Amino acid sequence: MAACHIACWREAYRGLVPDHVLDAFDLDHRAANWERTARKHSGRIVVAESGTTIAGFTHYGPPRDEPAVAERELQALYIRAEWYGSGLARALMDAVLEPDRSCSLWVFEGNPRARAFYAKYGFVPDGTTRAERFATATEIRMVRR
Repeated sequence: MAACHIACWREAYRGLVPDHVLDAFDLDHRAANWERTARKHSGRIVVAESGTTIAGFTHYGPPRDEPAVAERELQALYIRAEWYGSGLARALMDAVLEPDRSCSLWVFEGNPRARAFYAKYGFVPDGTTRAERFATATEIRMVRR
């Protein structure tokens, strides 16, 4: 998962996130973060594999925003570039979204591809923004009622 996560960031965010940030990601550190997340996570993590390769993943859980604006938060959805357009992202979304539960997520403001994808699932910007922790990019919150 850690290797997939790092690769996805580098593939999707080059030009949006400074190169020195993307190049500094450490596999062991990211793996330790995922181990902690898996142990403590009260939501669901779904991993998509192709043979022995992790092609993508998603996870959601209780909202981290205070006050909460939805019942749950989609905390990650990452797909390796090789699988863009394959339907894999749609399959992962279908695995975690429930029609009768509201959901929020954070996405880079400057990532029109991701924003358009989430809009297909009924997510709309709610006007809230924040600075992303690792980069100089701005994130917007999108909510699906």
